[in-house]
Amino acid sequence: MVVISLGVSLIVVDATIVGVLLPRIVTDLGLTTTDAEWVTSVYSLVFAALLIPFGRAGDLFGRRRLFVTGVAVFAAASLLAAVAGGGGALIGARALQGVGASMILPATLSTVNAMFTGRDRAVAFGIWGSLISGMAALGPLAGGALATGGGWRWAFGVNLPLGAALIAGALTLMPETRRERSGSARREIDWVGGLLSALGLGALVCGLIEGQAYGWWTSTRPFSMAGLDWPESGLSPVPVVLGLGIALIAALVVVERARAAAGRAVMLDLELFRIPNFRHGNLASSLISVGELGLLFVLPLFLLGVHGTSPLQISVAILPLAIGAFLSGGYAGRLANRRGAHRVVQIGMVLEVAAVVALGLTVSASTTGFGLAPWMLLYGLGLGLTSAQLTNVSLADVPPALAGQASGTQSTARQVGSALGIALIGTVFATSLGGAMTDRLAGSGLPPERQAAVARELRESAGTYGRDLHRTPGMAVEARAADSSLAVATRHGALATAAILALGLALSLRLRPSTHDHREESRG
Repeated sequence: MVVISLGVSLIVVDATIVGVLLPRIVTDLGLTTTDAEWVTSVYSLVFAALLIPFGRAGDLFGRRRLFVTGVAVFAAASLLAAVAGGGGALIGARALQGVGASMILPATLSTVNAMFTGRDRAVAFGIWGSLISGMAALGPLAGGALATGGGWRWAFGVNLPLGAALIAGALTLMPETRRERSGSARREIDWVGGLLSALGLGALVCGLIEGQAYGWWTSTRPFSMAGLDWPESGLSPVPVVLGLGIALIAALVVVERARAAAGRAVMLDLELFRIPNFRHGNLASSLISVGELGLLFVLPLFLLGVHGTSPLQISVAILPLAIGAFLSGGYAGRLANRRGAHRVVQIGMVLEVAAVVALGLTVSASTTGFGLAPWMLLYGLGLGLTSAQLTNVSLADVPPALAGQASGTQSTARQVGSALGIALIGTVFATSLGGAMTDRLAGSGLPPERQAAVARELRESAGTYGRDLHRTPGMAVEARAADSSLAVATRHGALATAAILALGLALSLRLRPSTHDHREESRG
């Protein structure tokens, strides 16, 4: 569990740390806006696209082998990122990091699912889940410290000794587990399913990530890639990419059903979704990730726009979330053994909804990071309980032979939810911000053209233009309006998050105690 926990921590921190470091990276490497966007998004894009194929690979060829390979790839990519001299090199290194991460995560999760039984199982998943949620919040904290000190390359360089220690630990302490193979169909690799899965999920996540940048329906800026130039006016490339992703996933379902009916090996066994807890747990995981990433996207923008908070101070404001997740995640296993893992998930969801509703109802232009701290602590406590045991419940009835597929699918559900959370809550935030600013400037006496220009600039900058207004003499009216508008937008974003989490709570009420404890696995 020590090796597995450190492996999970490595990839989760790198998923969130770059957002805080990005201003330093842009300055040092002279990145364009497009480069900066891809440095942030390509990791999640590749990560989500490859989780299911690599989960299946772990079932067939060994999960420890996949874990060690993933750590090696991740460490090599981190070295390339640390020495990158330009945007293209850094983007390529981040993509390679995503490949390594997509090997590590399903390997850790399926190993936990295969190795631990009875009372130990709830504790093991408690450790795994609290790390996922807690380290997601600690990533920005580490990023803030590095951004303040100016050493962004160390965020990648430190992964080299950690990777070497993880490989040594895995080879020494981590048992090998794999699916027991019998028959030629079981040895066959479903290359078509793997390709459809990777391309379909990649296109879906790409569309969700880039919707804000290029427009959800009407194109808001030119797009160019691989010699293809998309005009600035007319239809945005985003609905085309989303439609392609949906079509590819539909084709995956058709292909996998046909292969299963013919008795051939499949990349994704659709029979998994006949397991009620697996089906409901995956949907709930997506909704929880929508809430977590949406909230972590909005709150730093609010603090920066209203108070001009430094990256380190923003991270400290989010620290109570990590503390709460670590505390409750460690306790979740014991609570699950007494009350049932499904009850722990439901308790956690209630705490999450209550915390986000309270935050949405109390936030104002005068709210500081300290004012957010109590609600973030409560949210972290709920998140630790939920994340720790939702995965346990979701995988409890899955045969260990399919643990890699199931783990990859569950992790993919989280990644799709994360991308959807930033897209959905970010859209609510930006739309509310522009509308609120327009309303507050309506009676200010400013010329209509000036009002429209200020509201548009505030919306397009995601609120950071508010600091420019505070620093510019003679802009006191606009600055106060911006602060008030940021509070309104944050309130709407939080309440939208609470509504999504409430759907997750409703789904969690359909979870039931595990009915099986399959543990027949090939080791060695």
